[in-house]
Amino acid sequence: MGEAPSVDTMVFILGDQLSHSISSLEVFDPDTDVILMCEVMDEATYVRHHKKKIAFIFSAMRHFAQELQNKGFRVRYVTIDDPRNTGSFDGELRRAIADLSPTRVRLTEPGEWRVLEMVSRSQSSVEAPIEVIDDSRFICSRSEFADWAAGREDLVMEFFYREMRRKTGLLMNGDQPVGGRWNFDAENRKPARPDMFRAERRAIENDAITCEVIELVGKLFPDNFGELRDFRFAVSSEDASRIADDFVDVHLSKFGATQDAMLSGDPVLNHSLLSFYINVGLVDPLDVCRRAERAYFEGNAPLNAVEGFIRQIIGWREYMRGIYWLKMPGYGDANFFGNTRPLPDFYWTGMTDMNCVATVVGETRSNAYAHHIQRLMVTGNFALIAGIDPKQVHQWYLEVYADAYEWVEMPNVIGMSQFADGGIVGTKPYAASGNYISRMSDYCDGCGFNVKERTGPAACPFNHLYWDFLSRNRRLLAGNRRLARQYATWDRMDGAVRRDIVETAARFLAALQGY
Repeated sequence: MGEAPSVDTMVFILGDQLSHSISSLEVFDPDTDVILMCEVMDEATYVRHHKKKIAFIFSAMRHFAQELQNKGFRVRYVTIDDPRNTGSFDGELRRAIADLSPTRVRLTEPGEWRVLEMVSRSQSSVEAPIEVIDDSRFICSRSEFADWAAGREDLVMEFFYREMRRKTGLLMNGDQPVGGRWNFDAENRKPARPDMFRAERRAIENDAITCEVIELVGKLFPDNFGELRDFRFAVSSEDASRIADDFVDVHLSKFGATQDAMLSGDPVLNHSLLSFYINVGLVDPLDVCRRAERAYFEGNAPLNAVEGFIRQIIGWREYMRGIYWLKMPGYGDANFFGNTRPLPDFYWTGMTDMNCVATVVGETRSNAYAHHIQRLMVTGNFALIAGIDPKQVHQWYLEVYADAYEWVEMPNVIGMSQFADGGIVGTKPYAASGNYISRMSDYCDGCGFNVKERTGPAACPFNHLYWDFLSRNRRLLAGNRRLARQYATWDRMDGAVRRDIVETAARFLAALQGY
C-alpha cells in the first residue's frame, strides 16, 4: 500500500481513534512518516463482542484508512484475515518496526488500561522509542481530572460538569449559566406516547467495503451475540457528520422532554445515536455540542433539550473517563454488596416473561444499542436488585453495545448502575420497583407479570426484588440519607407482608438460571 523501506515516524492509530485531528497526526509529514492500523484478533475476542460492534469498528477503520490514503498519507493497514497477521497489537507493532525501521513510534494515548499496559510493556523491548501523547478529543485531560478530584470527599458529577461548562463556555452568560440554572433534568422525565410523531432517521447505505466486512465478521464470529442483518451504521467521517447534522436539525428539539422514556417498537425515540461515532472518533464531541448550542440560540431547540444533550457529553462522558483512569486498575473488581449470583441466561436469549427485559435484550440483540434509561433502569436495575455479580454485568454491557469501550462503560456499570464502588459515582443505588418502569414506558402492557402486585407468582419481580434488595443490604445502606424514606416505608409494613416479600423474592431468585 505504498510503503517505503524505512520511515521517520510511524504513527500507530487504534480502532477508536478515527479522527483526522487526532493528536498523533498533528505533525505528520506525508513524505517521511507512515501510519500503522491493524485489525487484531486479541481486540476482537478479549470479550465476545456483538457482531454489529465488530463489523462497525472494522468497517470504520477501513474507511478511515482509505480517507487517509486519499489525503496522500502512507498507510500500513493489516486486515484481520491477513495470513501474516500476528493477532495482537504488540505483535503487529513489532512486525511493522522490523519491516519499516522507523526512527520513532507515536500514538495518542489508548482509551483502555490494558492497551496502555501493552504499550508500556512494548516500550522496553522494541527497537524504536514510543511516544504516547494526550488525547485532545477530550476536554479534560487525565491529569486535570486528578487535580480536580484531589482532596474532594465526594466526586459529584454535577460540580465537575459546571467546571466543564465554564471551561468550554457552552451555554454560559459570563460566569452564569444561560437560563439561570445549570441543570434542566427535571423537565426531561416525561413518558413517550405511541402516537407521538417522530421523523424518520437518515438512511445509510452499505458500500462494498462494509458488505465485505459484514460477510467476514459472519464467518469469523458466527457464535457471537447479536445479529448482522439491517446493518445501518455510518462508517465514514462524512456520513457520521451527516448523522450529527440530522440529529441537531431534526431530532434535538424533541429530545429533552422524553429522553428517559421507553416505548415498545421504538427503541430510538429522539435520541442522538451519536455515541458510536463520538467514541470511535468519527464525530468531534465539542463540535457537536457547539452545533446543539447554536440550535438553542437560533431558536430551533429548547434549552432543556440542548442542556441535557450537552450534559451527557461534557458532563457524564468526560466524568466517566476521569473516574476510570483515577480508579484503575482495580476498579472493575469493586463489589460493594458482595454479589455473586451469575448473570441470568435471558440476558443473552431474551427468553423471560418480564416484558421490559425481553424487549430491551431483543432490541440490543438486533441493534447493538439501547438508550441510557433502558440500560440503567431495566437491565441494570434488575441485575442490581437481583444481586448479580457486577463484574459479569460489566462484561455483558461491554460485549453487547457498539458504543461500549471500557473507559466509559465500566464506571457507568460498576459505579452508576450497580453501585459496586460503594458510592464514588452515585449518591445512592439506582434501584427501583416496577412502578418506575410502568410510569416511564408501555412495557407493562401485556407483560406476564402484574406490576401492581408485590407478592405471589404473578407479582412483578421488580417489586419484590426491590424491597428484598433494601432489606438484605440494610447494614450497608441504612446510613444513606437518600434512602431514609424507603426504609421508613419498609418499617411501616406489616411483618407478615415483609416476610411474604422476602419469601417471594427468594423463590424467584432460586429459579434463575445462569448463563
